[in-house]
Amino acid sequence: MDVDGSIEIDADRCIGAATCTRLAPDVFTQNDDGVVELLPGDAARADDELVREAALGCPVQAITVRES
Repeated sequence: MDVDGSIEIDADRCIGAATCTRLAPDVFTQNDDGVVELLPGDAARADDELVREAALGCPVQAITVRES
C-alpha cells in the first residue's frame, strides 16, 4: 500500500545528469547505463522534501512525484 503517494520515473527521458542521486542518494541510484532508478523500498517516500527537490531539479523532468 502506498500511503505517501508515488514516485514515477520516465527512463526514456533520463539523460543521466545525476541531480537526483546527489540530492536524494537514499532514494535514487543510476543503473549501468546512467538511467535513474529507485532504490528498493523507498518508492513510498514521495513526501520527502529531498525527493521533491530532486524531481524539480531534474533537467529533463524525468521524475514525477505524486502526493496523496
